[in-house]
Amino acid sequence: MDWSLGSAVVTQQRSRALSEARGEVLEIGFGTGLNLGHYPDAVTKLAVLDVENAGLARIKERIARAKMPIEQFHLDASNRLPFADNQFDSVVSTFTLCSIRDLSPALAEIRRVLRPEGNYLFFEHGRSDDNSVATKQDRFNPIQKIIGAGCNINRPIDKLVRDSGMKIIAMDRFCLADVPRIMGEIYRGVASPDK
Repeated sequence: MDWSLGSAVVTQQRSRALSEARGEVLEIGFGTGLNLGHYPDAVTKLAVLDVENAGLARIKERIARAKMPIEQFHLDASNRLPFADNQFDSVVSTFTLCSIRDLSPALAEIRRVLRPEGNYLFFEHGRSDDNSVATKQDRFNPIQKIIGAGCNINRPIDKLVRDSGMKIIAMDRFCLADVPRIMGEIYRGVASPDK
């Protein structure tokens, strides 16, 4: 994970993706903690959640160096986030929505725990807006899910976020340099609960 998602090209975009995080933040899909060094000073507390209970030494080191208090959580079989309604000022996902099996309930849970004035920050890869690339993504996706531990490369992230009852406030679409286009179509954006 560190090798592929910690590349210079991806790292360069993390600070931009997380620049509007503030207050009490929930990060969905914490992984190896690659976002920790990119959170702004406006973040006062961080709850991190993953399906795996990773205990790698490098994760512990990253948490120890963090500038804000961090509490780790593990997602149980219910797939319901273990937090109160309207608890977080910001919710963050980076390269996470691709591998969540049932995405609609997961996005509904993100919306549930987000305060009405809060923001959902996403930095995800997904479906191309170029039909020829999208067709290639659809063809390769069954193989990608096997070799990529459940990662889907053809999800229309913007549509899925909107369908969950959130409003996209800002979004950039671009392709990561030096990454095959079927893998490198990026959605970086900010959404809020649609009141």
